[in-house]
Amino acid sequence: MASPSLLTPPTTKRTPPPVASSLPSKPLVSSATMTSARPIARRELAISMAAGVLSTSAMLILPAAAPPAAVAASDEEYVRETSEVIGKVRSTINMDRADPNVAAAVADLREASNVWVAKYRREKALLGRTSFRDMYSALNAVSGHYISFGPTAPIPAKRKARILEEMDTAEKALLRGR
Repeated sequence: MASPSLLTPPTTKRTPPPVASSLPSKPLVSSATMTSARPIARRELAISMAAGVLSTSAMLILPAAAPPAAVAASDEEYVRETSEVIGKVRSTINMDRADPNVAAAVADLREASNVWVAKYRREKALLGRTSFRDMYSALNAVSGHYISFGPTAPIPAKRKARILEEMDTAEKALLRGR
C-alpha cells in the first residue's frame, strides 16, 4: 500500500516555502511618522528615500543646467557670428595642405563650428532660415571630412565646390535677413 503522503491530492496553487525574514524586528521608521498601521516594507522605504534624494539633487543641479552663453541674444549676433564662421571655413578649406598651420586652423574651425551649432540649433526661430540650413549643412560636410580623413587631408574638388556654394548661399541669405 502507498504511503499517505503520496495519496494527497495536488494543490492548484504552489506556495513558496517559508523563508526566514531578514527584516529587523523593530520598524525602520518611528511609529510617529507612519501613516498606517502596517509596517513599511524595505522596498517602499528604499523608493521613498530615493525619491527624496533625487528631488533634492535635482533642485541643486537644475538652476545651473543651462549656461547663459549658449542662448542666442539677438539677430545681429547671429548674423555676426555666422559671418565669422563663414570666413573661417573659407580660409581653412582654401589653405595649402603643405602649410604648417593647417592642423591648428582645422582645430580652430572645429571649435568655432561646434560652438556655433551648439548655440543656434536649439533656436526655433532660426531652424527654418535658409542661412541656418545651408550653414549647418556646410559645417557638417567640413567637420565630417576632417573627422574621417584627418586635418591635413585635402577636401576633394567636388565637395569643396559644394561647401563653397553653400557658404555663398548662406551669406546671401544673411544679407537678405533670411
